Amino acid sequence: MLKFHSWALAVALAVPSFGLAGEIVVQGQGSVEQAPDMATITLGSQFAAKQADDALDQVSEATATVLATLTELGVEAKDVQTSGLYLNPVWDDSYNRHGGRNIRGYSAGNTVHIRVRDLDKLGGLLDQVVEDGANTFNGLSFGLQDSTDAKNEARRRAVADARAKAELYAEAAGVSLGKIIELTDGVTSSPQPVFMGRSAMVMSDAVPIAEGEVSTSARVTITFEIAE
Repeated sequence: MLKFHSWALAVALAVPSFGLAGEIVVQGQGSVEQAPDMATITLGSQFAAKQADDALDQVSEATATVLATLTELGVEAKDVQTSGLYLNPVWDDSYNRHGGRNIRGYSAGNTVHIRVRDLDKLGGLLDQVVEDGANTFNGLSFGLQDSTDAKNEARRRAVADARAKAELYAEAAGVSLGKIIELTDGVTSSPQPVFMGRSAMVMSDAVPIAEGEVSTSARVTITFEIAE
């Protein structure tokens, strides 16, 4: 069997003396672009104080206020999750008599992950939670609440792309394309572009939002028989 290799293609032609059927192996890719219908926000609160309990109390108060605001704005409990609660000492540049650095205070923080299913309310929601105590912002991404249809269409396009490549290579090699011997599903993903950073937190009016599109992609590997 004589094989020709490239990054995404391996073509094997039959060698009559061995009576072996040849194969064409190709990779296909497909993608679907569409408007998102959901956003995910990661934000939180961070405070410093002389005493550890004071720092924690400020974070707890700010977090409770943000959670209450989200409830008032119609965000369901299943779409809100807190994580990353921490309390760390803030070290001074001076040293004590034992050779250790002095603690000048404590820093505490908490993170809230929010799924927003009504994008029309997103800008106002961001503005409100910042006003109510959120002072750290770690990004905003868009996605789909149900990506099943988009993933299936991306897979169809990936298979069509693979078949088109196989037909092209078969024609170029002067052979006929046969049946599919093997099909392997590759990576299927729904990228969520992040376009806003921490600077958005300084806005005092409702934060302007540009949703754009999200892309759902799929990749397959298909082995075709070379017809005799």
